[in-house]
Amino acid sequence: MGRLEDYMPTMAMVLLQFTYAGLHLFTRAALMEGMSPKVFVVYRQAIATLVIAPVAYFSNRKKTNRSSMGLRSFSLIFIASFIGIAIYQNLFFEGLYLASPSTGSATSNLVPGITYLMATIVGLEKLNIRSMRSMAKAVGTAVCVGGAVTMALVTGPKILNSSIFPFQDLTLSSGGGENWLMGCLLLFASSCCWSCFLILQVPMSSSYPDHLSLCAWMCFLSTLQSAALAFFLEPNTSAWNLHSFSEISSCIYAGIVASAITFAVQSWCIQQRGPLFAAMFNPLLTVIVTFFACIFLHEELFIGRLAGSFAVVVGLYIVLWGKAKDFEEIKGEVGPIHDTMKTVTIKEEVEPIHDTMNTVTILIDEPLKESGKLDLEEPLLAHDKSSDVNNESQRNQ
Repeated sequence: MGRLEDYMPTMAMVLLQFTYAGLHLFTRAALMEGMSPKVFVVYRQAIATLVIAPVAYFSNRKKTNRSSMGLRSFSLIFIASFIGIAIYQNLFFEGLYLASPSTGSATSNLVPGITYLMATIVGLEKLNIRSMRSMAKAVGTAVCVGGAVTMALVTGPKILNSSIFPFQDLTLSSGGGENWLMGCLLLFASSCCWSCFLILQVPMSSSYPDHLSLCAWMCFLSTLQSAALAFFLEPNTSAWNLHSFSEISSCIYAGIVASAITFAVQSWCIQQRGPLFAAMFNPLLTVIVTFFACIFLHEELFIGRLAGSFAVVVGLYIVLWGKAKDFEEIKGEVGPIHDTMKTVTIKEEVEPIHDTMNTVTILIDEPLKESGKLDLEEPLLAHDKSSDVNNESQRNQ
């Protein structure tokens, strides 16, 4: 039974990749039927808010120490919601419509490299040419960007273009042209927005540490922000109407399954194994989406774009290797301190007149513990018992 529990985070992350793949494919099908990407984002965030907000409310009622939101916290949440959700999703789904699901999933592997580049610019990361792990992150970022450029500009011979199920009404050629290049640029811009969102999470989480309420607030604010963007950028009022089962089901799936449920599952996996463990499964999403997009959506697969996707995946793992070395070094620096220091609680006897016992906490160095024994039964400030006897006899006289 213990072995099954050990594999639970891995199985959960694999299931999440299939969930995200369904989001890419279902959304692509709905967009190809005529649904506006801007309207889709509004409906998705509204449904996610309706699901997460009650859970966050009843969860906070049980807490004794609730997080308070000040002006700084609200400002950070508002900016993060606007950049990391409203702008990001509008750019991503517009790019998904103009390019292809496989390209959209492949560009998500750019996020660690772009995040490292942004963190270096703002000073959160330092580039040390003498450090192997630092150079690995820099080289991995360059490989990721080079792979993304290859996907956008290089096609090459066609490898696969088959359809098992005759969904010809859902097909859209991705052979190239201005729409394809614009879609790749929008997907790259969305990855930059998501990287910026990850950096904003550092001050935002420290300012408002209640993650469930934080998610509910971001979903709510992003719904209002996305609605405002759609109001100005989508003048056609008929675009708000959902005309088919595919459009309705994609909104419900995106709001409940791909937002609310995946948030809880991924947060649990990160808590169990860390963020690097979760990021390692991103390339699996690219493989799943590419396979099913070629089957169901009749997506054309070219060798140039396949090579670019492979380069992005290789660059991702190079960056993750560098980050893993960072965590190992941090753990190595902190570990010896905790290993060589022990906390011992001893009792100190005081004068009988007080009739109390004081507790003193001291830190004992590990080498000291090995070289000699500490008698915890004896008082910390030992005194001569014979002198106590003499003093008592003098009082009786």
